[in-house]
Amino acid sequence: MPHRSRLSTFVLDCQVEDLAPHVEFWRQALGKPVKPLPPEDDDGRYAVLDTADDEPVLMLQKVDHASRIHLDIEADDVDAEVARLERLGAVRVEQVQTWWVMQAPSGHRFCVVRPQRTPMGPHRNTWD
Repeated sequence: MPHRSRLSTFVLDCQVEDLAPHVEFWRQALGKPVKPLPPEDDDGRYAVLDTADDEPVLMLQKVDHASRIHLDIEADDVDAEVARLERLGAVRVEQVQTWWVMQAPSGHRFCVVRPQRTPMGPHRNTWD
């Protein structure tokens, strides 16, 4: 059965004690307001800038590893997308809640996540 996927999110991994000043920097640098998070996700570890529906999501997250940026690929069938990417040479690193952290053959980390915004829109790919 075919599944769909697309680039979803640019995630700025921030190795910092307090995420707030870094969120404020990117808010001002990009001219985007901060999007309110649901109470269950508002623990100081994550922040999302409010982007238009046709733009990728820009998320900041507090992490324990060195600061870097990674991509999220959203898929309507996470398992099928992970398997497709493994056939291309990616490897699974860790499952976190409902998503997979993966590593590309180049060594870059990325995540495969459930759809973040619906509908997936015109920029999605359909895979057999």
